[in-house]
Amino acid sequence: MKRNLLVSSIILPAFALSLMGAAFPDPPAEQLAPAGAKKATAVLAGGCFWGMQGVFEHVKGVTDTTVGYSGGEKKQAIYEVVSTGKTGHAESIEIVYDPSVITYGQLLKIYFSIAHDPTTLNRQHNDEGPQYRSEIFFADDNQKTVAEKYIKELNDAKVFHSPIVTKVEQVKGFYAAEEHHQHYLDHNPTDGYITYFDLPMISNLKKTYPEMYKK
Repeated sequence: MKRNLLVSSIILPAFALSLMGAAFPDPPAEQLAPAGAKKATAVLAGGCFWGMQGVFEHVKGVTDTTVGYSGGEKKQAIYEVVSTGKTGHAESIEIVYDPSVITYGQLLKIYFSIAHDPTTLNRQHNDEGPQYRSEIFFADDNQKTVAEKYIKELNDAKVFHSPIVTKVEQVKGFYAAEEHHQHYLDHNPTDGYITYFDLPMISNLKKTYPEMYKK
């Protein structure tokens, strides 16, 4: 499966320039759930789902990840169809996590600071189209409130050079992608797209948040 890979020059995203030398703001305060609490789920979109999965499967408290499609209808949740940009779907990741170990807000902190650039509209790296948009698909009012408050906090603090364009909408359905897309990064670590764009994000996660990183 090919991705749009241009390597003629080193690409340093605008958001990376914003974060150099500065601590990334924390999300709205949340209490961890009691030990043994029921697992929770987050659905996030932020460009190619290969890299998103690669990042979040290395986050402490995350117990499972699945790449797929969200925002459109089930019958159109097919990679080649989604790739037309006309289905309403975004390449997304479903994250199952232990809320006694990590909060929803902490997941969003990694999402905004490591996993993608939330300031580019319908684009990540060299991949363009609405299927690569930045979007949070909230499952309940708490997730909605945390997401909206955090985006406002980051924009007010001018953490990024440009305003955050991340959409916040209720999840209407998440549809798992084809099997060969699941854990693509793990199965294809030498793929050019993976080595150029995605592996550096995992290294950045380990370096920036060592207390949240797991092998």
